[in-house]
Amino acid sequence: MWFKRVDIEEIKKAKQALPHYFSIIKGDEKPNFFYARKVEVNFDENASLEELWEAHEEGMEKLRNDDFSEAPKKSLLDLKALIADRILEKCELCEVKCHVNRKESIGYCRVKESLIASDFLHLGEEPELVPSYTIFFSGCNFRCVFCQNWDISQHRVGVHHTPKELANKIMVAYARGAKNVNFVGGEPTPNLPFILQALRHVKVPIPVVWNSNMYMSEKAMKLLDGVVDVYLGDFKWGNNDCALRYSKAPKYWEIITRNFLLAKNHYNAEFLIRHLIIPDHLECCTRPILEWISKNLGKEVRVNVMFQYHPDYKAREYKELNRALTYEEMLKAAELVREFELKNTMVG
Repeated sequence: MWFKRVDIEEIKKAKQALPHYFSIIKGDEKPNFFYARKVEVNFDENASLEELWEAHEEGMEKLRNDDFSEAPKKSLLDLKALIADRILEKCELCEVKCHVNRKESIGYCRVKESLIASDFLHLGEEPELVPSYTIFFSGCNFRCVFCQNWDISQHRVGVHHTPKELANKIMVAYARGAKNVNFVGGEPTPNLPFILQALRHVKVPIPVVWNSNMYMSEKAMKLLDGVVDVYLGDFKWGNNDCALRYSKAPKYWEIITRNFLLAKNHYNAEFLIRHLIIPDHLECCTRPILEWISKNLGKEVRVNVMFQYHPDYKAREYKELNRALTYEEMLKAAELVREFELKNTMVG
């Protein structure tokens, strides 16, 4: 019963931070991709990327002004899928910007065609998300030395589906009670073209959760605007040195904070931010992250401060990471939440 009471309190807090998400579940609103699909946009499939981006800006303006059509011949969602597919030819969906033609070769992320390593109704996510239809893609643009999903993030594994097949699986999951479709990995960003194509065929009003390391390029962020309902963003490192050493992610702080600020202004988008406490990284990472969130995203934003770290993958090669959290570190994390007056935070 104690756990049940805790969940009820957390749901109350979540409703304060995620009103759009809960309105979709209640049936009072539609998910954002439904609205993007109702925006009519005129474009030529053979136009240049520059011309397509111009049409995209016009479509986004219509979306922001609620200028909808019941049965558009070509929609904003169609256009987003086309632009994402074009970007694959010289890929810069994430900030690695490897510029590989991923229609022919594997990118830095180890993704060519999208492969789904597993998908199921997940009951282990935050209480407001469960049951969550969670789709784990293989491949990732990070190289985190302690990755708990290294078997799928660092290897090409899984099953290939067509966009229509994935759409059907999403609709079946919704019929089985899924509150949302949760795109994760690995990392979902390399799979954005495939995801957008699949959403074109989804007919049920299921919220889209983007479960990501938030290392997307600005172009990918534009494509996600008007599609994502909840950014389930992983805010891992509080400085560039730690990010480069342990995740091989250059310019991490500038990119992640930029993307959170961009997402803050996205159409009907909301946040659930995860921060995993790393041993010996309370002052260099946890403190600046929680302070930045408080000052830039607000004290009411939904944050999950997590104690689930354990040394996995290559962590044992790094002495400072080859241990579990101490009780003192957990207490310190809770103190930092109070110090920065984050009022809608799960700790533990």
